[in-house]
Amino acid sequence: MADLKTLREHIEQQFADSIESLTVARGELTVEVKPAALKTLCLALRDEPGLQFNLLADVCGVDYLHYGLDDWQTTSTTETGFSRGVTKKMLREDSAKPNRFAVVYHLLSLPLNHRVRLRVNLPDDAQVMVDSVIDIWPAANWYEREAFDLFGILFRGHPDLRRILTDYGFVGHPFRKDFPLIGKVEVRYDAKLGRVIYEPVSIEPRVLEPKVIRHDNRYQEGK
Repeated sequence: MADLKTLREHIEQQFADSIESLTVARGELTVEVKPAALKTLCLALRDEPGLQFNLLADVCGVDYLHYGLDDWQTTSTTETGFSRGVTKKMLREDSAKPNRFAVVYHLLSLPLNHRVRLRVNLPDDAQVMVDSVIDIWPAANWYEREAFDLFGILFRGHPDLRRILTDYGFVGHPFRKDFPLIGKVEVRYDAKLGRVIYEPVSIEPRVLEPKVIRHDNRYQEGK
């Protein structure tokens, strides 16, 4: 098993033109890949003798809308009471990522027992698209369909890119941060019509304010 430092140096030296950055955090190596170089890098990671990442463990989408922004009181909660109230103003207004969507790949080398995470930051174009890796790792088939279904990310070259979790007539992508939490329609079975019907959502949106009870140092137990 190669240590993270050796693995990082190997990838950095071999593929410097294909990557944007490499970071090691919490014992894991993350490689940010240029979108145009994704397939070339993935093929090399699978086939090179010193790498042999022959298992694709996961592919998932990420929506960085409002990333780093916080509209809840956190650090000041203990000074202002026991509730975390919603505030109108974001606490970190300048920390959003430049690219909203990304695709993350988790790779495992079974022969060499090491792991790497690839992240591709997608340009904010009208169509959020990246190359499919299904011809490199066939396991990407359902993973990419899931990312398409939930995030609306298109995978160029996928042979059967269609919804896998939501209904065929579903509108929108549930994991996008701007998708309403209550959804857009609700489904029920109508006994009179003998079929499933779609109706506007009847739930009224509301903001929840969770209560957190903490020990108060001003009082001693037993008094």
